[in-house]
Amino acid sequence: MDSLDAAEKILQDTAEPLHYLKITDQILAQELWLTEGKTPEATINARLAVDIKRKRAKSRFMRTEPGVFALREWGLEEYYPAEKTVLLQTDSLTEKYSFTNAAELVLDNYADKRPMHYREITKQILELDLVNTQGQTPEATLYAMIFTEIKRYTKQGKTPRFVQYGKGIVGLRKWMGEGLAYQIEQHNQEVQAKLLAYVHVLNPQAFEKLVGRLLGEMGFEEIEVTKYGGDKGIDVRGTLVVGEVIRTKMAVQVKKWKNNVQAPEVQKVRGSLGTHEQGMIITTSDFSKGAQDEAERPDAIPVALVNG
Repeated sequence: MDSLDAAEKILQDTAEPLHYLKITDQILAQELWLTEGKTPEATINARLAVDIKRKRAKSRFMRTEPGVFALREWGLEEYYPAEKTVLLQTDSLTEKYSFTNAAELVLDNYADKRPMHYREITKQILELDLVNTQGQTPEATLYAMIFTEIKRYTKQGKTPRFVQYGKGIVGLRKWMGEGLAYQIEQHNQEVQAKLLAYVHVLNPQAFEKLVGRLLGEMGFEEIEVTKYGGDKGIDVRGTLVVGEVIRTKMAVQVKKWKNNVQAPEVQKVRGSLGTHEQGMIITTSDFSKGAQDEAERPDAIPVALVNG
């Protein structure tokens, strides 16, 4: 079921306005909409907001309070929020955004003023259904259009909307503030993004060794990177020492992935644990909600999760 259809069904069943967090919880609980996205609640909120913004009075949804949605057919008083940003208008109710306009909308509303990789921006654009595209490489299309726009604006003497930070990282020019503290924070964000991009191109063996070094900095002792190819799912073993008193044996699996880690991977790690060991997964990507729930399952050995 489409996410908007799922939201409509939840509202129809409850027959009262609901906050988007509750709408999302009910959708996922009833398995009306399946997603591997790491922030399904943000996606639902965005889809509802974009539908209302684009279709206005013809949208089947409306807001009654900040973050609270209802069905328009109920005839309730509508809440009009102050614009967080000027959402870009289309010429008709069926026309969608251009790639660059959609990228600006995603960055301005959902990036928390942090540069994003163009692949992640594209993923959000497609998940929100903001553009019409039949191409096989929408990520490449988006990045090329952003690059072309920056070049064109600069040549015309205009200030570009976008800023490229290298390695596919993109932000908005208007985020660039003033003052030393802001410059330091901006620099740190750029370095973090570049480091993560660098880690993505490491070969698997080098990545495992890097994680071994990382664990050492986190307070682990007796770190052993298992032999590559014969690790049976465990890449690094070590002992986490807390306050020189608590010692916990940990078995760590590392995943140099772009897609989210799912629940079965958590189960595999748990099945590979030795006596008195606890598990940990470190990934360059993130974890699905199912993986997070599985890692924290009360009746099972806990598995710590570390994302990108």
